[in-house]
Amino acid sequence: MKLSAFLVTTVALVTPAATPVPPATPAVAATPGSQTARIPGFAAQLQQDPRLGMATTGTALPNDEIWRAMTRNHDIDRQRARWTYVRSLIARQRGAEAIGVLDVMQEDDPDLRLVDSFQLARGAALVLFHRPDAAIAALSAGGLPRQREACAWRARALADAGRAAEALPTVNCAAAAIQARPLAQRRPFLLAAARASLEAGQPHEALLWLSALPEADGTANLLRGRAQGALGEAIAARLRLDQAAKSRDPAVRTEARLGRIELAAANGWASPTVLLRQLDDLRFRWRGDRIEERALRLGYNIAIQHHDLPDALNTGATLFRYFSRSHQGPALLGELQAQMASTIEPGSSVPLDKAAGMFWDYRDLLPGGAEGDAMVAALAARLQAAGLYARAAQLLDHQLTTRAIDLTQGPLSIRVATLYILAGQPDHALDAIRRSNHKDYPAALVFDRKRLEAVALDQLGRPLEAAAVLQDVPDGGAIRAEIAWKHQDWSRVVAETQPLLPTGPLGAVGQAIVLRRAIALAMLHQKEALQALRERYGAGFARLPSAPVFATLTGADPVTPALLARAMAALPSVSPAGDVGDLLTIND
Repeated sequence: MKLSAFLVTTVALVTPAATPVPPATPAVAATPGSQTARIPGFAAQLQQDPRLGMATTGTALPNDEIWRAMTRNHDIDRQRARWTYVRSLIARQRGAEAIGVLDVMQEDDPDLRLVDSFQLARGAALVLFHRPDAAIAALSAGGLPRQREACAWRARALADAGRAAEALPTVNCAAAAIQARPLAQRRPFLLAAARASLEAGQPHEALLWLSALPEADGTANLLRGRAQGALGEAIAARLRLDQAAKSRDPAVRTEARLGRIELAAANGWASPTVLLRQLDDLRFRWRGDRIEERALRLGYNIAIQHHDLPDALNTGATLFRYFSRSHQGPALLGELQAQMASTIEPGSSVPLDKAAGMFWDYRDLLPGGAEGDAMVAALAARLQAAGLYARAAQLLDHQLTTRAIDLTQGPLSIRVATLYILAGQPDHALDAIRRSNHKDYPAALVFDRKRLEAVALDQLGRPLEAAAVLQDVPDGGAIRAEIAWKHQDWSRVVAETQPLLPTGPLGAVGQAIVLRRAIALAMLHQKEALQALRERYGAGFARLPSAPVFATLTGADPVTPALLARAMAALPSVSPAGDVGDLLTIND
């Protein structure tokens, strides 16, 4: 059983039956006065009595002695025993168990959270438990920002959190408390102060902090090597890093390896290709902490300097997605967005298909609003111009799903559906139309969407459904006629072309309608209708190149295959249904 669990059990055993123990709640959620104190009074004693001591400067005591005290004592004496135990646990570097004891103490006396010594103990335990952000919050409460011992622990927490700029002033406040410790207890604070000084750009100060540590200390040698490298002492730095690389601690060995890569990059000892390969290998073996973050930052800088857009986007995006953005600075996202924009420019050195893949992989980095929409539209236009309809459709479909809202989905859905039809994927086109439905679209937009829905349905082999969709569309008859013509449904061609017959001069569209109707009537052997068509349009066709075909169609009986072939060849290439007609026949 863990010690913290043992303590909770002990409290339950010795608590009188008339005072039930409430369920444990996170200590940070407690508010003074929000619950009845079961063992009041120790908070006031801890605040006023210096003899109780500071939890972070206690000594390790035998566990059995403390346990006997906690089970034997009652009320406030039990809280004193627990406090002694907290001091012993912190001295033993057992932060997790110390937090458990502190939680039990605060449950019994919520006012403890107002006592600086108690908050200092909690902050120290959180540092030992590797929760630097929570530790910083605890160590910044009440009068702790001005207390030297709290400064020492806060400097350590800030260094662990990578917040060097904030840690440096705190290091100055902590100097006296750090130096007053025995060397064995001083070491983690010296290392934290040295790391903070180094990462804040003060390598001389870092070396001063490290001077008290022995030459065989692997972590100290690692930081000495980095400091000497920052001072331009490359050979001495390499020696220190080589020493650190022999440490038994895998984290120290990995960071020493990274330090040597950084040194090689700074002094031109290896090519960018070699350096990036070494960083990739290091990251393959080590993930998720400040070591990988530094490796990513170095890789990003190398890629930027040598105009390697794929590597720059890869490393930069990983930094942005998985590491604290406060460490990266506000400029990183803007730089990544500028690099994405450069990959899709017409003169980019990145091939279009690769640029599209990169754009898709890093789509979460796009700027918001009109700027991001413009980048997506520009790339989609390039893909469409290159005939990569499916890639363009997928790109805009993602925008339709994740970025467009409400009425803005309407125009975008039309373009997405059109591209899917051009790519031969009518099922995706139909899905894009139907999942972007909105009752407040203007009528013109509704009709455009219905036209594309009809095209998709027809290409899916559902022409009757397509015709039904077009019932209320203003030019639905022309599209239905086009669908009937496509499927050689001669009866429907005759029915649908009747209201479309031109009443004035015969343009290209008018000729196509009349000739298609003539062919359908001829195939159905409707002589009287053909004769009527000849009487109505004979004079209009007389001056046109297609006049002989029209005359033969409306006068011949029967229609031979040769005559039908000549009639088809004489048809104008324009579709009576306009652009929609072209989409209907795109995959024929």
